[in-house]
Amino acid sequence: MALSLVAGYSYSLLGKGFSISNSLHNNHSHHARDATFIRRAAEIADSSSGFTSPHPNFGCVLVTPSGKVAGEGYLYAQGTRPAEVQAVEAAGPWSKGATAYLNMEPGDCHGDHTAASALVQAKVTRVVVGMRHPLKHLQGNAIRALRSEGLQVDVLGEDLQSKIIEEARKSCLVVNTPLIYRATSQVPFSFLKYAITADGKIAASSGHAAWITSKESRARVFELRGSSDAVIVGGNTVRRDNPRLTARHGGAHMPLRVVMTQSLDLPDEANLWDVSDVPTMVVTQRGARKSFQKILASKGVEVVEFDILNPRDVMEYFHDRGYLSIMWECGGRLAASAISDGVIHKVYAFLAPKIIGGTNAQSPVGELGMVEMTQAFDLLDVCYEQIGPDMLMSGSLQPIPDPTPIIPSENETLAIDPTVNPYEPSIIFFYKTWDPYGAFSNFSAHSIKMPEENGGNVTWSSVEHYYQASKFMGVSDSGAKDCIGKIKSAKSPEEAAKVGRSMQRLHPNLVRADWEDVKIDVMYSGLRCKFSSYPYLKSMLLATSGSVLVEASPHDLFWGGGREGEGLNYLGRLLMRLRSEFLGESTTSSESTCLAL
Repeated sequence: MALSLVAGYSYSLLGKGFSISNSLHNNHSHHARDATFIRRAAEIADSSSGFTSPHPNFGCVLVTPSGKVAGEGYLYAQGTRPAEVQAVEAAGPWSKGATAYLNMEPGDCHGDHTAASALVQAKVTRVVVGMRHPLKHLQGNAIRALRSEGLQVDVLGEDLQSKIIEEARKSCLVVNTPLIYRATSQVPFSFLKYAITADGKIAASSGHAAWITSKESRARVFELRGSSDAVIVGGNTVRRDNPRLTARHGGAHMPLRVVMTQSLDLPDEANLWDVSDVPTMVVTQRGARKSFQKILASKGVEVVEFDILNPRDVMEYFHDRGYLSIMWECGGRLAASAISDGVIHKVYAFLAPKIIGGTNAQSPVGELGMVEMTQAFDLLDVCYEQIGPDMLMSGSLQPIPDPTPIIPSENETLAIDPTVNPYEPSIIFFYKTWDPYGAFSNFSAHSIKMPEENGGNVTWSSVEHYYQASKFMGVSDSGAKDCIGKIKSAKSPEEAAKVGRSMQRLHPNLVRADWEDVKIDVMYSGLRCKFSSYPYLKSMLLATSGSVLVEASPHDLFWGGGREGEGLNYLGRLLMRLRSEFLGESTTSSESTCLAL
């Protein structure tokens, strides 16, 4: 969003009530202004919260030397245009000589340093970063690249400490708390939500719980769900409440719905078994009710078995699936188990001005084994907010981890102990766009130009856009054409995939008859176009010569490697095939050159 420049030092951010006066500009120190704009970058970064996870939340604010906001941008989803590119385009010529404020160091998710290059080419002279990238293989890369181009790069809090700087830095930590937990704890960020009466009950003695809180509070719950990758409930909640667990009415993002149950003693019919709009997963003990597992599978519900079912193992599995944020809306028994396992990081407690009483009425957290008040968990950074007639109290069970701990680098580790080899050089795994080889993914933000049936060419935002649309190409039905149009206009590869998969499931008659026979060739043609169009991607691919490429998705058993290596890994196979063809073309070209000489 470009903001009009006005005379003097004052400026305003439309719709945010966010302003800085002439006196503030004159009377506050230089670092106070840095803190102000970093907080703004964090604020707009949060605009993408909940949209097609996983991706970090990036915001960029370009400010002229006189203190005016020239342009802003935020990353919408993985596989979309970087915040820095959007801000530069919004600012236009005002970018020259400006300072760029970034809530987090850019992450090279494209393979070409797009974000940093945009700032360099726009002739930005200074960059202020709220925090270094928490992922180790990206940490410091963009900062070094920008400094090598002559830009002044300051990282908030690394050269000067003050209360205002610390508050601004904390806003950057908060907006990417899920990513920080992923990087430091190997589990997704998890928060427990519950609604209680004034006497601490989550239901009446009969078990009836609808509705404790107001419509306003329930609307906030929809928002919390919408910012999550998954929502977890226990078997009792399914049996007692038959919930739907939708995110928000008419919302774009719907989190995965997860039922955690050891016995799999669940009803044959439940709202959660309707997966036409929102997917459902059931996690259970290995071997539990095999016949019912087949029934769930026939309804489209994914069932995942664990040798020993506990919250810690489930969260580690969700970490492997790439999830960042998990919402727990379970009963007291499962909540206590999750807290005991140390996987709950924050609590949202909605308090309604009601009293229900009852000796047997349930409380939000079950037995934790504590017998004295001195053993109680203290919530940190507690906030209170009135929502309608209710009160929302939120607080953290543990502080946000330090995203940049002092850990010896790989080279330092090898110098200490040469036998340590943390990476297996013969196998290269890739999955999400934040991975070191994430640009290999069909979800990466690399547009491709593919031929149309009428002889022309059409540009697709990503290989995934092209792949999903190809399911409906050549079908003489207006519905198929509508599907193609929706996929083409999808803002991100993840959204294109959701549209394509949903339409394929709901309207199989619109899918081309030969799709199963041609889908591998379609993917390969898209990949070939992508790697042929971007020389640096081709170089990256050729540099992997001698290594096995594995698409590490734990749940995609066709294109990915699967959870335990049981997947077919067709995406990795296609890339290795493409690599061989490129190497063959290079050899042929070299031989031709020699013959010519």
